[in-house]
Amino acid sequence: MDVSKFTEEKTGKLVPVNVPEKDWAFTPDPLPPKWQFPASLWPLLSKARESLARLDGIGRTLPNPELLLHPLQSREALRSSSLEGTYASPQQLLLFELEPREPKSESDPANAWLEVSNYGRALRQGMHFLQRLPLCLRLIRELHKTLLTGVRGKDKAPGEFRKLQVQIGSDRRFIPPPANYLPACLDAFEKRLNQEDLNYDPLVRCYMLHYQFEAIHPFIDGNGRVGRVLLSLMVYKWCDLTMPWLYMSAFFEQYKDEYIDNLFRVSSRGEWERWIEFCLRGTVAHAEDSVRRCDALRILKERYIQKAGGLSVRAHTIIDDLFTSPVLRIPDVAKKYSITYPTAKTDVQGLVKEDVLQEIEDIRPRTFFSPDIFEIAYGE
Repeated sequence: MDVSKFTEEKTGKLVPVNVPEKDWAFTPDPLPPKWQFPASLWPLLSKARESLARLDGIGRTLPNPELLLHPLQSREALRSSSLEGTYASPQQLLLFELEPREPKSESDPANAWLEVSNYGRALRQGMHFLQRLPLCLRLIRELHKTLLTGVRGKDKAPGEFRKLQVQIGSDRRFIPPPANYLPACLDAFEKRLNQEDLNYDPLVRCYMLHYQFEAIHPFIDGNGRVGRVLLSLMVYKWCDLTMPWLYMSAFFEQYKDEYIDNLFRVSSRGEWERWIEFCLRGTVAHAEDSVRRCDALRILKERYIQKAGGLSVRAHTIIDDLFTSPVLRIPDVAKKYSITYPTAKTDVQGLVKEDVLQEIEDIRPRTFFSPDIFEIAYGE
């Protein structure tokens, strides 16, 4: 690690390590930092909170918010995984979730599909955990275990904090704290998770804690994914949202170099203002993007219900379910609604005729999807 990039304003200490040769690691100081939120960022913070409130307001008006939440979470899972170099298309992910399977080898594409699917599971698991647990190290370990279940990296101690030194980048651009420093770092981190700090807005605290988690880097693998799940949960809890609506991975991926550089500059130069400004810009952009997507999905659902007016009452329920998973197969419809295959086929064909569903070519068994939902949920 190039210690010449670390100034007197660095936010931690440099300690000698062997990884596997002599080098230096960075151990972040406990939060809060010696930094005051500047008046110049108040307008941006206000805009970010307003955008977030508008997004949450849409959710509060819905009879079933999860119909819009699930597509946003699936998109987040895809973008967070691609940040780590794991790529899957929306269609691949949803087809995999119709019929999950264990990867057969390291080269099996199911590795990528399972990694992305696990991310969505971890997001939903985190929501449920927060009904009975505070934000804590136990929750973080459970999220990590879920993320690494059955995938590449499953040999890297799922759910356990590392006992080894790790490095970030093949050139050792950043070396996190030695393993023997982790207990103190994590203890301080957990305390900050559950201590209110009136010096900072809750949204600002979320991004400060996100930096801190990534700087500590407590696992051998999967730190980025755990950190982004935790970020969504912190915003959900501390900003009093009805659901975890805000997902930042698309922004972090779009500006990946800036994201990585800004994290490093907090450590090396104490540039909190630059980091917080970057994150607030992302909050505005992606809260507004999610508002547009939610509005479009809500309008689409109303249009679909009108189209299905002449179909069975059950067709309306099938339409509802499409917003949770916009891919289906006739046998699954028959099983889910306890109806015969011919009846399920009639329902699906009716939705195809009304341009709600479209058959995916060259897939067996026959599989159908909603192209409109795909475009709104996953399109750019």
